[in-house]
Amino acid sequence: MAHNARPPLSPKDLEEAFIKVTFEEDVAQQGAAGGDPAYDPWVDQASHKFSDPAVFGARQLRKLYPDHSIVLAYDSTVNIFGFPGAIIQPLSPPDLISSVYFIPLARRLSQVPGVLVDSISFGSFRVAWDKYDFLLYVVKYPFGFGQQIQHYIIHDGPEDPARGLLIAAGGWNAQLHDEILVYNSGYWQKDHGLWSEVQKANWADVILKEEFKGALKKDVFGFFDSEKLYKSLAIPWKRGLIMYGPPGNGKTISMKAVMKDCDARGYSPLYVKSFKSWAGEEYAMQQVFDKAREMAPCVLILEDLDSLINNSNRSFFLNQLDGFEGNDGLLLIGSTNHFDQLDPALNNRPSRFDRKYLFDDPDEEERTLYIQYWQNKLKSNDSISFPDDLVKEVASGTDGFSFAYLKEALARTARSVSSLVLLAGYEDDKKPEFREVLNGQVKKLREQLDKNKDTLVPPQSTPVGSVSATPHSSGAPRVQIDQRSVGQPRVWDAAPGPVGRMPGALPAGPSQQAGPSARARAMAGNVVHAFGKSFIS
Repeated sequence: MAHNARPPLSPKDLEEAFIKVTFEEDVAQQGAAGGDPAYDPWVDQASHKFSDPAVFGARQLRKLYPDHSIVLAYDSTVNIFGFPGAIIQPLSPPDLISSVYFIPLARRLSQVPGVLVDSISFGSFRVAWDKYDFLLYVVKYPFGFGQQIQHYIIHDGPEDPARGLLIAAGGWNAQLHDEILVYNSGYWQKDHGLWSEVQKANWADVILKEEFKGALKKDVFGFFDSEKLYKSLAIPWKRGLIMYGPPGNGKTISMKAVMKDCDARGYSPLYVKSFKSWAGEEYAMQQVFDKAREMAPCVLILEDLDSLINNSNRSFFLNQLDGFEGNDGLLLIGSTNHFDQLDPALNNRPSRFDRKYLFDDPDEEERTLYIQYWQNKLKSNDSISFPDDLVKEVASGTDGFSFAYLKEALARTARSVSSLVLLAGYEDDKKPEFREVLNGQVKKLREQLDKNKDTLVPPQSTPVGSVSATPHSSGAPRVQIDQRSVGQPRVWDAAPGPVGRMPGALPAGPSQQAGPSARARAMAGNVVHAFGKSFIS
């Protein structure tokens, strides 16, 4: 049947048939190899049709390193360059793209004006951690209203070592290293400067009666030691204290002493400057209490409570204190100069602020203790005669003075003229007696104090159900009970040669892993003391 025979194929038909058969074989081989048929279409769309640099970067690196695993991570959560357990070197220094900015240093702390910091836009690095080697690519690109820093960790093997590195670096980044967490303007930040200031506080410098200080310290540290007791009684393991009273009577230094001791015992102090934030005060409160619950057991400090809590945010704040979410291990300490301005839901409600401590103007016994404190500080100064009878004279003549007023009369301060500063301006042969100058300062401050009192509204009486926390000279102490690293950031080393290794495994529990070494703590700080180097942020 010649009429049914196929005509011979032309060269073009043969070429098309060959292409069709070859394409089908390639697809079949790809399917047999386990390739995801959705991979290419999605990556093509994600990296070209709309902007997604992270996906584009991952695809390109997989082409360059087909036999490697690649793990993507955001720098904001792990901060690999700030992790002292890893060694980092640029893979190709000429290809490193970074923006340099200048950070000034305080003149009193450093002899150099400041440091240069590199903010990386593109760079590749060799990384050594534990027994593993990695390649690290860092890229920065616009994201939302800011910028995103994307990390690609490449390993010649499975992903587990790269994920282990991220866990170790992220764990280090989440810990506090000679720092205090401070909440302000909608963000938590680590503050080494505040930590340094807190370290200067000592209970010996808190001039209050020993009974009062002992009751306060017992209340704070007894709480942390009584978890089992609280739980055996089916009581939520939380507590709130309020320090209140006129300004200048030791609330702030007592708070610093509490923060210092809590930090030394492993109970992180968290300090709130303001609930004002870009997302509103309720959002800020949620962030604050979420962090406190994460860090518990810890102490949360709310200074100037009357200014932090207002009519618009009070209900949400109270809900955070005793709502459905648990606050186990949370010690909340607030302070205020205006106790009477606090809402009764705060100053007269058990389970929120259980105990109130009144830091009132010192009585004569406390004034004597404070003046003796300064007498002891000045005893090494041969030019000053500070006899015991002068101590008694000043103590009896300063009724109504706060500790701040007494300090003004006794200390050399930068804020205003004091008796000791006046002495420095006289010639030796004309210098008046210390007694004369001190009494003159007391007289001036008395006049100022009386004038200020004439302009103030008389304070309200102590709330019902409360008693003074300051012990008076006529009796026992009355504690009020409510009846209802300076170190430096990671610096990269561009020197030739193999990358060194620093030991550092996955973070273990507190019973299995010792604290970081002095060298490691030094490498993780935020202040540097060298000029002319570049430090990676």
